[in-house]
Amino acid sequence: MVFIPKVSVVVPAYNVSHYIEDALRSLQRQSFKEFEVLIVDDGSTDNTAEIVKPYVKSDSRFQLWQKQNGGLSSARNHGIRHARGEYIALLDGDDIYHSDKLARHVATLNHHPEVGVVYSASRAIRDDGKPTPIYLSGKPVHSDPLLALLCKNFVGHGSNAVFHRSLIGEVGEFDESLRSSEDIDFWLRVATTRKWQFYRDKSTLCYYRVRPSGLSFNVAQMQRCNEQVIQSAYQRSPQLVKPMLPTAYAYMYRYLARLSLQGGNLDQASHFIDRALACNWSIFYRDPRSLVTLLAVRLAPLAKLGIRQTLGSVRYTQKQP
Repeated sequence: MVFIPKVSVVVPAYNVSHYIEDALRSLQRQSFKEFEVLIVDDGSTDNTAEIVKPYVKSDSRFQLWQKQNGGLSSARNHGIRHARGEYIALLDGDDIYHSDKLARHVATLNHHPEVGVVYSASRAIRDDGKPTPIYLSGKPVHSDPLLALLCKNFVGHGSNAVFHRSLIGEVGEFDESLRSSEDIDFWLRVATTRKWQFYRDKSTLCYYRVRPSGLSFNVAQMQRCNEQVIQSAYQRSPQLVKPMLPTAYAYMYRYLARLSLQGGNLDQASHFIDRALACNWSIFYRDPRSLVTLLAVRLAPLAKLGIRQTLGSVRYTQKQP
């Protein structure tokens, strides 16, 4: 009898030899068993593939696909093209599922045919796997998922969603021209159909890893990709999206300000905060996280001065975008 999986878990993997076993073990521990795992080695230069091979040998549900490096969207698309399941689950090679992640999401999709995408609350973990205080509830800022996604990616990150494989046929694959924000673009296209609902499971069922290398981001590239995503959404639904554009750009600039602050570029962070305030200042009293970002940017020079006075002469460097 041929095994037909209910869920295809697509695991893009690029140089994740230190983390991939945690991801695969979390899949082996799933209380729901009717799944296949498609690990897509996206041209890794470390021994990621060698670590994966014993799992493929010992468990027929696990498959290893190897390809030239093409980026995250390329790896996801490669896995999805070979998927057999009715549902697609995404799990990056350095993240972890709770043992009931698939079971709870499959039950939701089975019993609520109007739901196209299901996701959960999630928590960040450190490079060594220990939990952090960072928690993402996944609660949208607007009742309309299309408008909510223009402001924030409420799905949270690339390892959180389980969705109908048929959505790929309806809205297309992940955009391989985007080097970031490709998941938001995909969810926006799903929301534009006005056919499918997004369902949030309030339980924390996913753990995404904050890696040291993740702090070396290209803010200018992220700005270009975010602007491209917003403009694409506008072109698909101009009448609906146009009134929301100032708010969407305000949230985008707030996000870029936070990234700039994390990267140590205070001048750039202040610039983006000023642009966010000019687009729609109301997000800073309606959204607590936006207010925290505003205060952090405005108070950063004082904190920097205090550190300098306490520690003496210290040279500060700032990363450029």
